[in-house]
Amino acid sequence: MPDPAVVTRFAPSPTGHLHKGHAYAALKAYHFAKEQGGKFLLRIEDIDFNRCSSDNTHQILEDLAWLGLEWEEPVRIQSEHLQEYAQVAGQLEEQGVLYPCFCTRKDILREIEEAGRAPHGSEGPLYPGTCRRISEDERISKIGAGDSYSLRLNLEKAIASVGVNSSGPDLTWTDTVQGTQQAKPEKLGDVVLVRKDIGTSYHLAVVIDDGIQEVTDVVRGVDLFDSTHIHCVIQALLGLPTPRYHHHELLTDAGGRRLAKRDQAITLKSLRDSGTSVQELKKELGYLE
Repeated sequence: MPDPAVVTRFAPSPTGHLHKGHAYAALKAYHFAKEQGGKFLLRIEDIDFNRCSSDNTHQILEDLAWLGLEWEEPVRIQSEHLQEYAQVAGQLEEQGVLYPCFCTRKDILREIEEAGRAPHGSEGPLYPGTCRRISEDERISKIGAGDSYSLRLNLEKAIASVGVNSSGPDLTWTDTVQGTQQAKPEKLGDVVLVRKDIGTSYHLAVVIDDGIQEVTDVVRGVDLFDSTHIHCVIQALLGLPTPRYHHHELLTDAGGRRLAKRDQAITLKSLRDSGTSVQELKKELGYLE
C-alpha cells in the first residue's frame, strides 16, 4: 500500500561533480518516495569547508534537474545551520556523553603504533581513548591554555545513558535488505561529533538533519551501513526516531572499484557534454520510465 507519509532524501557533498554512482543513489531515493506518494528532499552537506564550494553546489542542482528529479523546497544547506548543531552538541555535553579530545592525527597514529596494534572499525583504527583517560584538571588546564580540541562521543557513557546494557533493552534498527540489526556502535568507537574546525561532524549533522526534516526512510549506499550503528545511538540520546534504512549496492568500474570522485569517475556533466542523453543514462541505471 502507498504511504504518503514516507520522506526520503538525497544528501550529496559539493566536493566535486556528481557521477553515475550519485545518479544511481539519487534515483533510488527519488523513486522510493514517488512510488509511495511521499516526499523527496534534497540536502547539501557542505560542512567540509576546505573541500566544498558553491560552484559544485550549483552543478549538483543542474545535474539533478537534468535527471528529471523534483524536490521539496527549500533545500537544506548544512552550512546555514551550524548554530543548530552547536546547540544540540551543547545538550550532549550537558548529558555528560562528550569529552574534549586534544589529539592530532599524528598523536593518535603514534599511540596506536606504540601500542603495537589497535582495534579496527569500518573507518579505520578506532580511537585509543587517549583523552578520555586524562584528568579533569588536565582538561581544564589545556582548555584554559587555549589548546584546540574536538568533542568525542564517550561511547561507554552514551550506551549506559540510553539503557543498552546487560539488563536493558537492545538498541536496534531496520535495514530492508539485511533485516533487523542490533546496534554495534563499537564498530566506530568514540567518534568525533564536533570537529575543532567546523563545530560539528557528519555523524552529528546527519542525525540532526534527518530528525528536523522528519526523514522516514534513509536510502543510501552500503558503504554507510556501519555508520548507522552509531547514528541510532545518537538518535536515542537526542530522543529522535530511528528511520528505516535501505542500504543499496554501489556502482563499480570495470576493475570492480566503487565509483568515487577521488578516482576521477566520469561526471554527469561530462556525460551530458559528450552527448549522452538522460534516457540513455537512466536505461543503463535501470530507471528508464
